[in-house]
Amino acid sequence: MTLRTTLAATAALCLAAGPALAADLSAAFKGSGGEDRGTAALSEGPSGVLVRLELKGLTPGWHAVHFHAKGDCSDPAFQSAGGHINHMPDAKPHGLLNPQGPDFGDLPNVWADADGAVHAQVFSALVSFGGAGGRPALKDADGSALVVHAGPDDFTTQPIGGAGARVACAVVN
Repeated sequence: MTLRTTLAATAALCLAAGPALAADLSAAFKGSGGEDRGTAALSEGPSGVLVRLELKGLTPGWHAVHFHAKGDCSDPAFQSAGGHINHMPDAKPHGLLNPQGPDFGDLPNVWADADGAVHAQVFSALVSFGGAGGRPALKDADGSALVVHAGPDDFTTQPIGGAGARVACAVVN
């Protein structure tokens, strides 16, 4: 089998599997003015959590997305969501590319197209719904949130990779 054939087969499987994602948890994103910014569907597997993002109204380009420690998006700057999920005693510095990291809230960047829309799936082996495998729980006593930032994460700079302001927030429930 050639590389091209392998890639085509993999893409076909991903496309076929994509729409069938049955979410175990859902989250509705809002912007700082309370406007609808889209949804996230979260599914837990044996080694982590798959997040399907459908976002709108973002500035075109790359955006950081992180899991935050509190399920609270009540203030317009979304500071009520707290910092990244990063439980002690296993707390790590921020950054997927940080040699001492990543922290438990780190996720890959997503791309907003010219219309400000994002259609993406990202996976985190760093969290779980309820603490499986010793990974921090998204559904702990104070919940968690997904936060979208104005810019991309550089995956090394502390504390948030230079990603800028929080522009959308969703309580994971």
